[in-house]
Amino acid sequence: MDLAAHLFDLETQLHRQEVRADEEALRRLIAPDFFEFGVSGTQWTREAVIQALRGESFSPREVSDFRLTLLAEDVALVTYRGYRVATPQRPGADSLRSSIWRLRDGRWQMQFHQGTPLPSLL
Repeated sequence: MDLAAHLFDLETQLHRQEVRADEEALRRLIAPDFFEFGVSGTQWTREAVIQALRGESFSPREVSDFRLTLLAEDVALVTYRGYRVATPQRPGADSLRSSIWRLRDGRWQMQFHQGTPLPSLL
């Protein structure tokens, strides 16, 4: 599997309800020193993300325009457009997403993530 396909798989695992509800899976995918700038402007740590996902009202997500930029042999930037599907609990939303993945001990983990909201077309 090429690196872009591998990181696409890892990134989109974090969009799946069963992974978001699985603390062990999240700890495998998210680095201990992870941080995020969320679409709401909130700054998140690994522990805060894991706690927040426990009580999440899940919304399916879609990914388009996925791109990989290799920053170093063991550091990769992925960027994409994300869409959160509307549910009765939450409206749909478009965003631009970026993540930095690092290869540690033979395993890729997310080091950083940022979501930038896009204005609604409605």
